[in-house]
Amino acid sequence: MKDFKGMGLDISLVESLESQGIESPTDIQKETIPVMLKGQDVMAQAQTGTGKTFAFLLPILEKVDTEADHVQALIVTPTRELALQITTELLKLVNGRSEVNVLAVYGGQDVEKQISKLNKHVHIVVGTPGRLLDHIRRETIDLSQTNFLILDEADQMLHIGFLKEVEDIIYETPDSRQTALFSATLSSDIRSLAKRFMRSPITIKGKEKGKTVEIVQQYMIETTDRRKFGALTETLDEARPFLGIIFCRTKRRVSKLYGDLKAKGYLVDELHGDLSQAKRESVIKKFREAKIQFLVATDVAARGLDIEGITHVFNYDVPHDVESYIHRIGRTGRAGEGGTAYTFIASKDKQAVPMIEKGIGKRIERKSVESALPSGDDRDPARGREDRSRSHGRRKNSRSGGRNRR
Repeated sequence: MKDFKGMGLDISLVESLESQGIESPTDIQKETIPVMLKGQDVMAQAQTGTGKTFAFLLPILEKVDTEADHVQALIVTPTRELALQITTELLKLVNGRSEVNVLAVYGGQDVEKQISKLNKHVHIVVGTPGRLLDHIRRETIDLSQTNFLILDEADQMLHIGFLKEVEDIIYETPDSRQTALFSATLSSDIRSLAKRFMRSPITIKGKEKGKTVEIVQQYMIETTDRRKFGALTETLDEARPFLGIIFCRTKRRVSKLYGDLKAKGYLVDELHGDLSQAKRESVIKKFREAKIQFLVATDVAARGLDIEGITHVFNYDVPHDVESYIHRIGRTGRAGEGGTAYTFIASKDKQAVPMIEKGIGKRIERKSVESALPSGDDRDPARGREDRSRSHGRRKNSRSGGRNRR
């Protein structure tokens, strides 16, 4: 099966994919779609950016009954951003099929508006655990006739602490449902969840994890906490990204770094859980449209972001485990194209290096920056202004070049 038509998908779905320039299925789609079309449960190990979203959306749309007036498919995601992203992809696929009703349900939105839309016979609901449970308790959503349950980024939902919420949501769905679970890792917790709530699931392990590690150029920059900001700005200026994500461990670290970079004149914004939904959506929109060049974010906020044109990832803070590292660097290197990732290592972080290298199965090249000076008074003011001027020129040229490559 080399194309979507050969999988037995409706011609309208195939044409919708072709209109988006999608002609050949990815590995995870080749393996998952036929299994789901047969009605079997699926437990799939797949990274973001591997095409996993279409792997479950296409079988759902193939089987949705537009004559029915109940929720037929529920897709549960860990974050609002991912819920919105999946909904956007879903709406592209149903373009021209007004009879398919889709609704995104997440916090930060007007509950009454969501209730009003739920009363209008929604077929597919995409939502986050907290807001879904809110509607369940209000009895404003009925999942008793749901045919499909999708748990996307299941490992992240458990990592955030949503296990109890996810279980409560599953109990609201019928035992006869078809369940598909997608996760970057198939940990013991994930397997335990599958054992309790899935019926003889077919296990599918995507090959894209290795691809991500291989196609993304990776470097480690050894520095100190005091010199890290200087090392970052030097690297930003030397690397000349089109779009880049800079990862920090906490919301406070994100805001501090965002402020420091903005003061230096970079086109930058922040993304973390304390922002209002309207602000979060605005930031992502600006980044997607390349109106800002750098996004400083926490892991949770950037989870699932699939934005074309991200050429670089910068791990300002070292990720807490290998899977987080792979998720981060996977924001670049999309659709088989190369990307670059830099990880800044202070002395306290050095114990994490062997763990990461063992996990990805390769040694990461060490790289030094020409002058990793601390931010502030140690830099010569005149030289700083001159460097910043040159830097802006390089970023402008880089951005125009990036647009041409898109």
